Amino acid sequence: MTSAALELVHLKKTIGKKEIIKDLSLSIEPGEVFGFIGPNGAGKTTTIRMIVGLISITEGDVLIQGKSSKTSFKEAIQEVGAIVENPEMYPFMSGWQNVKHYARMMSGVTKERMQEVVELMGLEKAIHEKVGKYSLGMRQRLGIAQALLHKPSVLILDEPTNGLDPAGIREMRDHIRHLAKEQNVAIIISSHLLSEIEQMCDRIGIIKNGELITLQQVGETENDNLLHHLQVTPMNRAKQILHEHLQLEATALDGRLSFHCQKEFVPNIISKLVENHCAIYELTTAHDSLEDQFFELIGENTIE
Repeated sequence: MTSAALELVHLKKTIGKKEIIKDLSLSIEPGEVFGFIGPNGAGKTTTIRMIVGLISITEGDVLIQGKSSKTSFKEAIQEVGAIVENPEMYPFMSGWQNVKHYARMMSGVTKERMQEVVELMGLEKAIHEKVGKYSLGMRQRLGIAQALLHKPSVLILDEPTNGLDPAGIREMRDHIRHLAKEQNVAIIISSHLLSEIEQMCDRIGIIKNGELITLQQVGETENDNLLHHLQVTPMNRAKQILHEHLQLEATALDGRLSFHCQKEFVPNIISKLVENHCAIYELTTAHDSLEDQFFELIGENTIE
């Protein structure tokens, strides 16, 4: 049996003659925060809707804790909590009354569990106030609390930081990371904010035209030749060694040598410089941001 919290197995969706999702396969592990991004019309929302059962699957399957969404939908979907677009709740009721109302829709949700999710999302002080008085960030947190009531294995959040101010964004990011780590929930996030995806997620998947075009750890780059900056003395001797012994062309800028090479070559570079009596003070690597990688892969300038 698979250890993955969620698996998409050769997932396809066709509407009329148009193939929206084309043979999409990936898996997400318990405790992982996974960012799912793509340009407008890429199929990201369609994929999420198939996962939660809002639209049918044409071919393939969604496995949630090993349970097939096609053959055992009721059992599979019980493992999922989701907020697709904005969380909806009753503004004239208190936060606690909203939680209680949603708890009645599920079997086995105890008062202790209700209190636990309120505390998980840091809503203890405001839970008995009317939701109509809540800030957007508080409503987002209450929505996540409701989605967690039945102890799902998979949590799907569509734009969880949408409309939040910088403090609210940071707070939501901290809550999401805490949930994944402490509750061992697999969390799938879609967002316009690539900088937030980069800070919040362990891995990202980029989808374009219904196909998964890359799946990688956050911080990885598709370009093996990374840019390195080296603070070293004597600089001229170090530049000569890089050229003659390692066939690397370095340029001097702002008191540092800059050069491109693959990451695995760095230890050999350091050893060679030290052997030749060069003093190394600092070596840094300039990684492309997720935004840079996204636009390089997509070749477009809008995302969904």
